[in-house]
Amino acid sequence: MDMEKILPHDKPMIFIDKVLEVNLEESYTTCEVTIHDKKIFFDKEINGMSPLVGIEFMAQTIGCYSFYKSGQKPPKIGFLLGTRMYKNSLEKFENGERYTIKAKEVYTDNELVSFECLIYNKNNEVANAVINVYQPENAEEYVK
Repeated sequence: MDMEKILPHDKPMIFIDKVLEVNLEESYTTCEVTIHDKKIFFDKEINGMSPLVGIEFMAQTIGCYSFYKSGQKPPKIGFLLGTRMYKNSLEKFENGERYTIKAKEVYTDNELVSFECLIYNKNNEVANAVINVYQPENAEEYVK
């Protein structure tokens, strides 16, 4: 499926390449991104992307989960409230490498949601965080 139909972003701000798995019974989704020089935050000096971009990889994976949880309705705007203890063992997201991102919903009150997020490279965990997001029913009113 076209990522522009899943995420409330336009290119080039869509970082996720594809959704690999959606499991609504177990409340998670898994996505994939391959790093290359056409990505908007690609840094030619380091031949990759800053490890901080991992937070956006996680946020967009959460967006994919939200899309499927809503029954594939047009994507709604959500707000990243913050993260606790983002840990990343990488100096950079390496050019040419493929990363897998998993976001698992661990708490929700329907508008405020907390996700445990993990990033893997070749089945090795390279980053993790707890991401808190807010998706109010009237989200569009906040961005006028």
